[in-house]
Amino acid sequence: MRWLPLALLAGAVLAVRRRFVAVRVVGDSMAPGLRSGQVVLVRKVSLDAVRRDQVVVFAPPPGLPAFEGDPPWLVKRVAALPGETFGAAVVPPGRFAVLGDNTERSYDSRKAGLFDADALLGVMVRVLR
Repeated sequence: MRWLPLALLAGAVLAVRRRFVAVRVVGDSMAPGLRSGQVVLVRKVSLDAVRRDQVVVFAPPPGLPAFEGDPPWLVKRVAALPGETFGAAVVPPGRFAVLGDNTERSYDSRKAGLFDADALLGVMVRVLR
């Protein structure tokens, strides 16, 4: 029975790792709130759990020039969700629009259009360091 506390701890660590992940911010698109090099805690969620104005982490669309990082995650603020208006169009199901807080230095939905829900990793919970 001496192994029981260790087994419980290992199970708790696995459960947390399935639900949360740490991601390093690369670039200045979210400055001044988030700076390049900071590490953020991300809760893995589907698009249904995301709300407008939350900061999300997602994979860039295929075919873009390589971003730093492995995998190369994008960190942006949600501007529109399915059924909401973005620009002159309504966002369709399974898609979302994002904007960087630093609009002059952001690759976001103004340039790339809408992003697929399948690319979503999750929502930022807090800055770790």
